[in-house]
Amino acid sequence: MGQRKQQTLSRKNWMAFTGLFLCSFLVIHLLGNLQLFLPDEKAHQQFNAYSHLLSGNILIKIISYVLYASIVAHVVYAVIITVTNKRAGGIKYHYDRRGAVSKWYSRNMGLLGTVIFIFLVIHLRDFWYIYKFGQLPLDAQGNKDLYTLVVAVYSELWYVVIYVICMIALCYHLLHGFFSAARTLGVYHPRYAQWIRVFGWAYSIGICAGFAAIPVYVHFLK
Repeated sequence: MGQRKQQTLSRKNWMAFTGLFLCSFLVIHLLGNLQLFLPDEKAHQQFNAYSHLLSGNILIKIISYVLYASIVAHVVYAVIITVTNKRAGGIKYHYDRRGAVSKWYSRNMGLLGTVIFIFLVIHLRDFWYIYKFGQLPLDAQGNKDLYTLVVAVYSELWYVVIYVICMIALCYHLLHGFFSAARTLGVYHPRYAQWIRVFGWAYSIGICAGFAAIPVYVHFLK
């Protein structure tokens, strides 16, 4: 029994570490994508130059491998913990069991995670895969024209709607995951609980609202 608890704790720690790493990546990713809000010509040039810089930098490539590994590990550990808990007593996986009543998004982290994972696969296929292995034209500076691809994809209203819905799912996923990671790692001290809650809400809403605003802006104003 002790060994099983230790394994569960270890898995939750890895879930927390990989989750927080992915949270930091989202900040960097959003900051880069905010260039799409620039005037059309400037956005075209800067966004393609930014994409080229990321693809050609060895340090960024190493970080990207860590990112891919973190995504895989996060998903794998989530599945393992969920299956283990169900086998142990038919109890759904919750990060937080301190409250007498859990939030609906806490009870449906598996569903939210599945939606996000499907979206991630589609998103990587439409952008990362085509950029890496597709035949994108070059812009005036000789960089792959990812900007034109982004504008073309976001010109489809159905894609924008799905994107926004998935960002709502991501917001709830981040909200619960952020608080859960803080508790798992032992930093959710009562003295700082209010500040952690405020930061968690601000981070989750800010990140997801920022991402959701990009395809909406591109669709209607580009």
